[in-house]
Amino acid sequence: MTTYTARPITAPVLKELRALDDAGRPMVPRTDEEGGAPLRCCLRRSEPGEPIALVSYAPLRRWAAQTGADPGAYDEQGPVFLHAEECAGPQGDALPFTRAHRVLRRYSADGRILGGRLVEAPEDFAPALTEAFADPGVALVHVRAVEYGCFLYEVRRV
Repeated sequence: MTTYTARPITAPVLKELRALDDAGRPMVPRTDEEGGAPLRCCLRRSEPGEPIALVSYAPLRRWAAQTGADPGAYDEQGPVFLHAEECAGPQGDALPFTRAHRVLRRYSADGRILGGRLVEAPEDFAPALTEAFADPGVALVHVRAVEYGCFLYEVRRV
């Protein structure tokens, strides 16, 4: 059975986002009083009292810059939560944020959307990723929240 690894936002990119986000705005830290924010730096939910920030992030644009792709109109940026200060990153390799409906959005090597799939149950994630990567044209998959459309994490072909 193939396993898939969720990729958090990398440490160098987090450092940049903590200075200026992808919309050109400085980070504004705040104390998370309630907890529960999906953190893209360590791929877990925040705890009450943690210093976090909501920043604008352009995941496809940053991937395209690394690969030479041109996502054209598919380039987008959106809000992501992260720790306001450096953290240890993910602990473990389980796919995070699977206890809610998610969309797996497939992208080609040139940055175009190839399709998507609604995933409704945690046990459906691995089969949906297997299906996605069975298509040789799929270079990466974004896992996104259904309710807001926000980027949660990326999965790439091994």
